[in-house]
Amino acid sequence: MKFTRTLLAAALVALLAACSNGAQDSAQDAQKSADTAQQAADTAQQAAAAATAAAPAAPATAVAPTEAPVPAASAPAAAGTAASATDATKGN
Repeated sequence: MKFTRTLLAAALVALLAACSNGAQDSAQDAQKSADTAQQAADTAQQAAAAATAAAPAAPATAVAPTEAPVPAASAPAAAGTAASATDATKGN
């Protein structure tokens, strides 16, 4: 019985060691991937900074309108249409 426990414990230790090495290899692979991604991000950031520096500055007076102006004639027409619809529902 003692021999069986010793054999089982040795097998368990070997199994844990094998899993530990696999996890360490996976962690190293993940670290390499993270390093590669960081280098790619740094390169992209440098390219964006170079493109921004090379692009001409937009004139300060060029401001795009945020909304289109509403013609004054359309507001009373809309109010009249709403009143007509209300009258139609009342049966007038």
